[in-house]
Amino acid sequence: MDKKLQNVIERKITEILSQSDEITLIVESLGDLSFDDSSFSKGIFIGRLYNSFYYQSRRILKRDPTKEEFSEFVKILKNKQDLFK
Repeated sequence: MDKKLQNVIERKITEILSQSDEITLIVESLGDLSFDDSSFSKGIFIGRLYNSFYYQSRRILKRDPTKEEFSEFVKILKNKQDLFK
């Protein structure tokens, strides 16, 4: 994966983790929908990261990410999974 893109994803992980209060507020405001709060929170977190990965790939690389780059993105998430708990 392009180093610039990887650095942006790493920074985004830190940024999103620091905004956990915002994610908690979203989950709590939709509590009437009977979601599992933990799964829903993780879904928002992963969704934000995926969106950033895709957007930054287009911005930095001027193209959609390749399957290989997506695999590398998934590996980054897997290596950081302890932070998501």
